[in-house]
Amino acid sequence: MPKNKDAVSRYRWIDERLRSKQKTKPNLDDLIEYVSEKMGMQISVRTIQKDIQDMRQDPELNYMAPIVYNRSSGTYRYSDENFSIGNSPIEEADLQGLEIAIGILEQFRSLPVVQQFEDAILKIAASLKMNREALQHKGLIKFSRASQYKGAEHIPEIVDAIKNLEVIRIAYQSFERDEPKEHWVEPYHLREYQHRFYLIGKSQQTRGGAVITFALDRVVKLWPTNKHFDEKNFDDASYFQHAVGITVHEGEPEHVLLSFTPRQGKYVKSQPIHTSQKVIEDNHQECRISLHVVINPELTMTLLSYGAQVTILQPAHLANRLKEEALAMATLYK
Repeated sequence: MPKNKDAVSRYRWIDERLRSKQKTKPNLDDLIEYVSEKMGMQISVRTIQKDIQDMRQDPELNYMAPIVYNRSSGTYRYSDENFSIGNSPIEEADLQGLEIAIGILEQFRSLPVVQQFEDAILKIAASLKMNREALQHKGLIKFSRASQYKGAEHIPEIVDAIKNLEVIRIAYQSFERDEPKEHWVEPYHLREYQHRFYLIGKSQQTRGGAVITFALDRVVKLWPTNKHFDEKNFDDASYFQHAVGITVHEGEPEHVLLSFTPRQGKYVKSQPIHTSQKVIEDNHQECRISLHVVINPELTMTLLSYGAQVTILQPAHLANRLKEEALAMATLYK
């Protein structure tokens, strides 16, 4: 269970008091008084005792702080005078998470909410970049990320339009058309998937005003219209509930049954394909899982990426679709 913000703050103040060269070694009362003053609230004896224990042993924190207790004086200290929880190494996964977060924030500097923290963001980004480059030069770690998200320049205008219930006009170049097509769109939601951003909204040009997904990297131009629409109850969680990826087809979700090789099953269990994923069987012969999803291109591409490591047991039409794709691929290599 991730530690809450107050706990992390307490660890920092305990660490600062233990490292202090100007003050005497603290006893328990000293630590309670110091942390309570810094936190602006009274901290209990039991809380500080648990914090010390967590700093010493909690594998989730991974501080492994060498805090020792002197029985004769009743004081605490670090057995290693150079130790600090601030020196704890950041794991690769943590660095990758920061890299992704900073990368996204850098794209949205023009948004008011991001501008408030621009200085802090730029400082963290610069520090992360220097540390990342140092690690890369040592050959320890390599990050891969597109430097820009194409179409991200449209996001500030789209966000404002969503908030103000304003219809926007876009020239949209789909991969199936030779020329851009114009849409007047009621914008509802922005979403990121696999390094692309998408706008979900109702196109006033389509029959019945269907909800459509527009990839921002294919938006050629965007104009305001100064026209507004009535607020719609669009729930993105419900809309994407049964979808893998970004494509939401009409129709009911289906029961999908998949049989993975035992080895591939370990990866699928650690990174589920969809939130509906359930493990049905897991033994030395197979890892069988079920999904409750709509059959869309993203699901199909995901299953194709597993190659011979997965067998589609249900539904039959999905199994046939992948079979046909596999046979077509095989003809390319004769």
